[in-house]
Amino acid sequence: MKVVLLQMDICKNDAEENRRRAAQAMAKEPGADLYVLPEMFDTGFCPRPGEGALRPHEETLQWMLHLAARHNCALTGSLAVEEEGHYYNRMYFVEPQGTVTGYNKRHLFTYGGEQRHYVAGKERVTVEFRGFRILLQVCYDLRFPVFSRNRGDYDLAVYVASWPASRNEVWKVLLRARAIENQCYVLGVNRVGSDEAGSYSGDSQVVDAYGRVVAGAEPGKVAQVAAELSPDELQKFRRKFPVLEDGDPFSIPF
Repeated sequence: MKVVLLQMDICKNDAEENRRRAAQAMAKEPGADLYVLPEMFDTGFCPRPGEGALRPHEETLQWMLHLAARHNCALTGSLAVEEEGHYYNRMYFVEPQGTVTGYNKRHLFTYGGEQRHYVAGKERVTVEFRGFRILLQVCYDLRFPVFSRNRGDYDLAVYVASWPASRNEVWKVLLRARAIENQCYVLGVNRVGSDEAGSYSGDSQVVDAYGRVVAGAEPGKVAQVAAELSPDELQKFRRKFPVLEDGDPFSIPF
């Protein structure tokens, strides 16, 4: 499966311009099975969605559906979503035939006050697409390995983020850790540019199950990162070195 990470500079609260930038970036790396966009890629991160110029997310979701059908691919990224007076940081996975899967960010960034304005998700979500079982994760989720622990139910973990440049080394280390401990591919897509909260270095990466960075973006630059993922090679490694079979049983109480 060919994947492309879209490391974007996001224009604050300008969904039309951000969709234009994303479509332009996709055109520079055509023919992918999966395109991955950053966290809240159409508006930039909205710390107080009820007070800002947040537009309804449906227009961007329809845009994702249109491009998925047009290019016979899947698109994923998160949006700020309002439903019945509540806000969610929701990661959508949109498939070419029109299937839409949503995952509400479980771990809200309390250091930045995200929990005061958004409702946390309560379910871990995976989706199957073109030979891969894919775990959907958003930004701060990366710091919580129990929630993402592989129970033999996924092959690829996708993290979309607005991760600050001041903690970029943590980002890079944890992406590799999640890949190693879960014997899976990991895609980490982070934005570049800056907003009122600070600056973002990107450091978007494709990591294999050995913890090797097989493709990465230049820090601080708008970029498209392409890589080929092989489910056969992944299963071969898991059979050769069956770490997951020795994991501890556990459950998450929610």
